[in-house]
Amino acid sequence: MATEIPPDLSEVVTSGSSGQISSFCPQSWRMIHQNVVESRKLITMLASRVPGSFHFRTQTTPSGNKTRLYFLGMTSKGRENTLLFADLPPVVPENPSILSQWPLLDSFPASIPLSQLSREEQLLRERKRMGTYGITSYELVESEGKFVFPASNSLFSCSDPDITMTEPVFPVNISSSRVEGARLDPKLCPHNSQLLAFINQGDIWVANIEDNQECRLTYTNTGSGSLEDEPLSAGTPSFVVQEEFDRYTGYWWCPVTTGGATYCILYEEVDEGMVEILNIFSPSVEGKNVDQYRYPRAGTPNARSVLKLVKFSLDSEGKFCAVQHFQLLEPLLTFFPWMEYMVRAGWTPNGKHVYAELLDRQQKRMSLVLIPVDFFVPVRQFSDDDMEEDVFGRNIPPLTVLYEESSEIWVNTHDILHFLPHPNPSEIKFLWASEKSGFRHLYSVVSKLENCDRKMCAMDLLEENQDGQFKANVIKEVMLTSGDWEVNPKQIWVDEKRDIVYFVALKDSVLETHLYAVSYSKPSEPVRLTTPGYSHAVSLSADCSSFVSVYSSAKETTSCVVYKILHDNDRPMSTKSWGIIMPPIACPDYNAPELFQYQSQSGFTHHGLFFHPHGEEAGKKYPTVVMVYGGPQVQQVTNCFKGIRFLRHHALASNGYAVVVIDGRGSCGRGLKFESHIKNRLGTVEIEDQVEGLQYLSSAGYCVDMTRVGIHGWSYGGYLSLLGIAQRPDVFKVGIAGAPVVNWLLYDTGYTERYLNLPSENEAGYRNGSVLSHVDQFPDEENRILIIHGLIDENVHFHHTSALITALVKACKPYRLQIYPNERHGIRNHEASEHYKTMILSFLQNHL
Repeated sequence: MATEIPPDLSEVVTSGSSGQISSFCPQSWRMIHQNVVESRKLITMLASRVPGSFHFRTQTTPSGNKTRLYFLGMTSKGRENTLLFADLPPVVPENPSILSQWPLLDSFPASIPLSQLSREEQLLRERKRMGTYGITSYELVESEGKFVFPASNSLFSCSDPDITMTEPVFPVNISSSRVEGARLDPKLCPHNSQLLAFINQGDIWVANIEDNQECRLTYTNTGSGSLEDEPLSAGTPSFVVQEEFDRYTGYWWCPVTTGGATYCILYEEVDEGMVEILNIFSPSVEGKNVDQYRYPRAGTPNARSVLKLVKFSLDSEGKFCAVQHFQLLEPLLTFFPWMEYMVRAGWTPNGKHVYAELLDRQQKRMSLVLIPVDFFVPVRQFSDDDMEEDVFGRNIPPLTVLYEESSEIWVNTHDILHFLPHPNPSEIKFLWASEKSGFRHLYSVVSKLENCDRKMCAMDLLEENQDGQFKANVIKEVMLTSGDWEVNPKQIWVDEKRDIVYFVALKDSVLETHLYAVSYSKPSEPVRLTTPGYSHAVSLSADCSSFVSVYSSAKETTSCVVYKILHDNDRPMSTKSWGIIMPPIACPDYNAPELFQYQSQSGFTHHGLFFHPHGEEAGKKYPTVVMVYGGPQVQQVTNCFKGIRFLRHHALASNGYAVVVIDGRGSCGRGLKFESHIKNRLGTVEIEDQVEGLQYLSSAGYCVDMTRVGIHGWSYGGYLSLLGIAQRPDVFKVGIAGAPVVNWLLYDTGYTERYLNLPSENEAGYRNGSVLSHVDQFPDEENRILIIHGLIDENVHFHHTSALITALVKACKPYRLQIYPNERHGIRNHEASEHYKTMILSFLQNHL
């Protein structure tokens, strides 16, 4: 599900009391719009200049080791992300100072407008919720200082060989004229930095960046552009895997050379032939008014995936040659007939195996499968007799299930998997995360490699697995962390020399993310390495000796500091500041929200944020807006400065509104029990928690005017905004629903079936959770419902709003509708964004 935030209202922030809305001095549309236009500086200063994508690089120089930190950010006069660097002091100082920052690139053309990006790149940006422009990602070979990055529909390369120099370098366009369209998801070969792979129009290409030679490796598409005729793609995950399982790549270089000048890539081939094609009216598409998308609605067929290998060589002149494809001896579905999704895949460090994480359709069963490279056989034409003799008669190492997990709730996917060195060749050791305790924690696991000491006939392997009951043979499993708190699912860093794993978690506070360290050979209480009172987003160096923290609190804007990790007998005990990338920005116009909590009747402690209206007078009640998301996978209430998201709420507060944000049951970060209250009953408990929070604030003396409460959200928040006005019209005077889901039968399989099961298994849940079932409860008064939707939204399709309008008309219920013809799930266009912001403030002023 989209965890999309509404298009930000942050640019309407004004200084002092100017522009405040009140019942005594209403503003005209033009006045509100002028406030939107004049406030762009604040949003840029506070939110857009936060650096990210850090990489450390240490080089030995005549004067000793020198460390340079690369990152993405904006120059003082720039408006787009570019590559920057800062040189760290050779000795960690007692009193760290602000580090000088330099642009890495000598010159670089401005980004092309979003509308001119390829369709594939636009959709990838939507899946990643990407709002920045310029250089948004880069590949770095640390040993060489070689960079590759995509920009403006092309690929560029540059080198920074000598980090004693600070002069900018020149980027070189490495895209040839042979390939038309965008080059997406570029990856350098890990053992030959001259080779770069990328995706173009649904197929995998490889290029030699030294001479611009390019070679197409897969041929799943002819380039006709017809979804009906070309259902296959290579190296690109399906919509559901990107949107609901957060995997955006579908190919992986082998981490080691396979001998000589031969190279190997593991890739996913996706077949969407059974996935329904939806037609979306699209006035922005040249020459036609309809755009097409493959979209699996709940209860309908998903895309199918298979793993393949492609190998190629370089001849004596460096030309690509000997391209050969390999497929699995038998599809994984043969051995695991219950599998529906391949949510993760990749290589073991020695390149002898690939792994795949498989999930069933209801997402209650997961297997981590290890596949020997010898299990892949050349793709070529066989007669039935030849195949029986040449393939099924071969002796091969069998598949191994490394780990299994099942849950009566659901299995949440994560990115935590790290294979460790292990002396016993018949076993494999790895770090893993599991929610089997009710909270996500780290585990050290040793599993036996099934039948690793013998090879068996493929036919025998099929015979042994006729019932599809491959089982994991876990020899040893050690829980490294424990307690009623969660480890972040995104990333870990492993120091194999000291047997230490670094991770981000909510151990000290459910409202703050911190960096921790724990030994995986001698587990003990984790050590926190970041400062309490803030939430930290961290990036560690490759050797785990230092890290960058981008941190903030609800009261303090974002800072960025580099730290050195100090050890005691190989155990990380403390840190020391090495240098400051960005100090907190003083902002006198920023009024920090108040964090609050209360004991809910549900038995949980609920957390919230309250934005006091600017210029609040003691004893006075103010119109109140509940900014809601309320769905799974999102935690809105944290002790951090959220930049754009906070500024949107701040905008409302600066215009005389009290703003409330509450994380109720179903939100993440609190364990499976808290999250699973919505299981099989979406839309039935969420509004109850929002109303309870409002009532708590009112009774606790906050300036909430319970007769003037509005609710506004986007995506799942739009869904709840509609349900709020339908289920509790006595509480919510107005509801503003952005891109709302109105009928779960129209939303995708991966998200909907996780929380509601299959439609055939939970008819009541789908019926009760549908907004269409509550249309008769909508108020008859005018100007209480405002619906907003982008017409070319390919995530929550406009079909949802169309179905709602049809039902409202049939029930003769009043509503207001705002359509943005050229916008997708998030409103990206500058003019449309300004209009949206102005409209929201005008609607609230006139009707709340």
